[in-house]
Amino acid sequence: MSQHSIPQDVVSLLQSMIQIPSVNSAACGNPTSEKALLEHNQQIAIAMGFEIRHLPVAGRAGNLLVTHQVNDSNRWLMFESHLDTVTEQGMTIDPFAGEIRDHKVWGRGSCDTKGTGAAMLWALHQYKQQSAKPHNIAILFAMDEEYGMTGIRNFVNQHLPTLNMELEGVIVGEPTMCKPIMAHNGCLRVSIQTTGKAVHSSTPHLGRSAISDIVRVIDLLESKYIPNLTATHQMTGKAQASINLISGGVQINIIPDYCEIQMDRRIVPGEDPQQVYDELHEHLQALPDDICWKMDCRFSSPPLPPAGDNRLLEAVQQVLKACDLDTYPLGVPYATDAGDLGSHGIPTLVLGPGDIAQAHTKDEWIDIDQLNLGTNVYLKLMQQH
Repeated sequence: MSQHSIPQDVVSLLQSMIQIPSVNSAACGNPTSEKALLEHNQQIAIAMGFEIRHLPVAGRAGNLLVTHQVNDSNRWLMFESHLDTVTEQGMTIDPFAGEIRDHKVWGRGSCDTKGTGAAMLWALHQYKQQSAKPHNIAILFAMDEEYGMTGIRNFVNQHLPTLNMELEGVIVGEPTMCKPIMAHNGCLRVSIQTTGKAVHSSTPHLGRSAISDIVRVIDLLESKYIPNLTATHQMTGKAQASINLISGGVQINIIPDYCEIQMDRRIVPGEDPQQVYDELHEHLQALPDDICWKMDCRFSSPPLPPAGDNRLLEAVQQVLKACDLDTYPLGVPYATDAGDLGSHGIPTLVLGPGDIAQAHTKDEWIDIDQLNLGTNVYLKLMQQH
């Protein structure tokens, strides 16, 4: 397939997307690692006859907005899929071949979540050829979902206010087996550092070990804070927290003067990320006064609360029912780009082909039947009056 041609089907489109590495910059070190895929999707969208806008994010690849306007209103139905993937390291298949085998498309991002992006773009290609087109349709290909969610955050806060678009609803593409997700948890990630005094290890009493102090921090968190989390949501479960990274020390014969842990705190709908941060900070005040510590926020993403307006859910349920699919709305414990949209009052659901169990795996794949089903569901949503 040449750069400017239209693929023959959604499978070919997905293969072409997998074959362009777009590993998140936090994993590969390239701040514009998603740019080649953005430009690839842009050229295909232009070949299909759509308008495109590159929405810049300073020093990064930015977002791509693909639009098909069929009436003069400023009301739009938007679909969103992220450009980036997790690392390909440790994979047992060729991560960027896009191989077809056993009625599956294999490769990094096939499931999470280039499969949803391909299905959305192919559905829009089919929609454009219909005679009845009730909705203005937009597709947002957003950068940096897997680590920082800076793409969707920039879209909501900087890009959307300049676009004269009223979003009737947004379908965020993630592998849900085409089941509607109407609520999910958010995420707060913090680093906690202790500072000691470095001296020669032959005279440890003259210094202070930052590692020993971080042990006291860990003990406080795991004995007093984590077990006593009580926040719950009926759709997404209980608030969770876990300490998952630790680093400290520079040499075996030096008492360490610095140590750091990083903790992941899952935030349920109804909790406020800033309040959660403040409460955690207050909890650490119980540490002995002689421990020198500080806490910083590394990342924060709001939860997706169930929408007060159920019109988007009802529209999705009608389409799913027509396709003989399960219509029952679910909640999930993980976070997605939908949190930043829903927390700004934009009607948002998470829906897409593929199984989350295949995401981030060493042999990632998506079933072709799921891919085709997702394309059909997205198309029917575009067509729905």
